[in-house]
Amino acid sequence: MNLLHRAALPALGAAILFGASTPFAKQLIGEGFSAFSPFLLAGLLYLGSGLGLSMIRLIRDRGWKSSGLPRQEWPWLLGAITFGGVVGPLLLMVGLAHTAAATTSLFLNLESVLTAVLAWVVFREQTDRRIVFGMLLIVLGGAVLAWSGSETVTSVIGPLALVGACMAWAIDNNLTRKVSASDALFIAGSKGLVAGCVNIVLGVSLGAEFPSAGHISAAMVIGFFGYGLSLVLFVLALRGLGAARTGAYFSTAPFVGAALSIAMLGEPTSFAFWLATGLMAAGVWLHLTERHVHEHQHTALNHGHKHRHDEHHQHSHDFEWDGVGPHSHVHQHTEIQHSHGHFPDIHHRHAHR
Repeated sequence: MNLLHRAALPALGAAILFGASTPFAKQLIGEGFSAFSPFLLAGLLYLGSGLGLSMIRLIRDRGWKSSGLPRQEWPWLLGAITFGGVVGPLLLMVGLAHTAAATTSLFLNLESVLTAVLAWVVFREQTDRRIVFGMLLIVLGGAVLAWSGSETVTSVIGPLALVGACMAWAIDNNLTRKVSASDALFIAGSKGLVAGCVNIVLGVSLGAEFPSAGHISAAMVIGFFGYGLSLVLFVLALRGLGAARTGAYFSTAPFVGAALSIAMLGEPTSFAFWLATGLMAAGVWLHLTERHVHEHQHTALNHGHKHRHDEHHQHSHDFEWDGVGPHSHVHQHTEIQHSHGHFPDIHHRHAHR
């Protein structure tokens, strides 16, 4: 398996876990959660992810330890949490109040498009026509799955709010890319805790009542896998692929949810499902077969993340190490100029002519 395929696995894994959570979460609606509490459910899903990841981090570190996030990266993380955990859910609430659910799903496909546009235009992430076309095919597949043809909007406020929510999450994705070299458990856990508290407050303020303990537990377990572990993999994918490509792979989540709904709930397949399957498969294939090679320069860089020693990691250690296995510590990259296949990971964020 080549390097690009390995880097794509976390992104596809994040999409699978998030997409798989959809049919399970849908089963909770109408059972323990009333029609007036979608935000209470969302809050419990997020809270389950935040608490679960925080517990794993405590076990892994054998107690509470500092996040190790460099001082200059805190503004990026706080910005990501603000846009992704506060602004996004608030605007989604406004949008859902004025827009039908199916139409909302269609609008939410804008997130990956806006993520890519911001990555390319604002953050100068490298791309080419192959990647753009592949992303459009994946997003078009998601739009086919979401489109119903019979849903309408009740006010222009709804679509505008949904576009704003997508922009907030697009900003969140690009800001998270800035801190993706740091501890993925800490980043994902922090975002889950904030988003969970915000959505629960929104739900309670709208008059939602908490369901039984069993339904609360079920929601938090689904959230741990579908939102928590999924977000950890998403952060790892940002580290290896950049924001635009990660967003494109993650856009396959609606297909996963639709496929599981067919398998679990016995829902019939349709022409739209198979059309979306073909479009998304073609888009993913275009991304997986990408080859970007040119001579490029690495500037001096000092950061910390899990790594093995390769052509980009040649440094000494002041601690014992077996010389083979992956390890994590703050290390220095010296300037180097060479040519090989690569993509916009944390070591290849350079300009192109």
